[in-house]
Amino acid sequence: MFYEPGKTAHNLPHDPFKACVAPRPIGWISTVDTDGRPNLAPYSFFNAVHGKPPMVMFSSAGSMDSLANARATGEFVAAVAPKSMLREINFCSSPLPHGEDEFEYAGLEKLPAKCVKPHLIKGVPIHMECEVFQIVDLPSENPEKPCAMVIGTVVGLHIDDAIIRDGMVDITLFEPLARLGYQEYASISETFTVRREDFWK
Repeated sequence: MFYEPGKTAHNLPHDPFKACVAPRPIGWISTVDTDGRPNLAPYSFFNAVHGKPPMVMFSSAGSMDSLANARATGEFVAAVAPKSMLREINFCSSPLPHGEDEFEYAGLEKLPAKCVKPHLIKGVPIHMECEVFQIVDLPSENPEKPCAMVIGTVVGLHIDDAIIRDGMVDITLFEPLARLGYQEYASISETFTVRREDFWK
């Protein structure tokens, strides 16, 4: 099949685009507003974008508090969402009234960060404390609900010692969640090693 997004129909029951870019890691984004009120929301448009310095991004579609807070304060924390906390992650995607605390709603305990004001999440093995590097405005079908990509420089990285094995982070010890297409999810529970030079011989 072939279609031109926005121009021609794909003739499928659901938009296939997100299923074609999968799996996508889920970033659990913690922010605070200018009054210090916390916000916590999961984003499946999330990824690393640079290594030196380490940088990550999340993309917000519509009028989300995470985007507004990141714009206003210049800070956020990106947590890597583990499979064991799927229930709490789902709770944090609920459309709560502005200013309501998703940590409390989901029964999560806040932990202090070291370099930024947004909180860490107790029980999550990886957190990246970030300072906003750039916010890129993206097209939106509704001008009242802006979309944007928030790029942050990682200024502090927390890794639970329990997931370090033989000097390396072993993601199979906490099974990070990933988003597929539609309402489908996956988790990483198995990995394999490929050495590029093995193919050059």
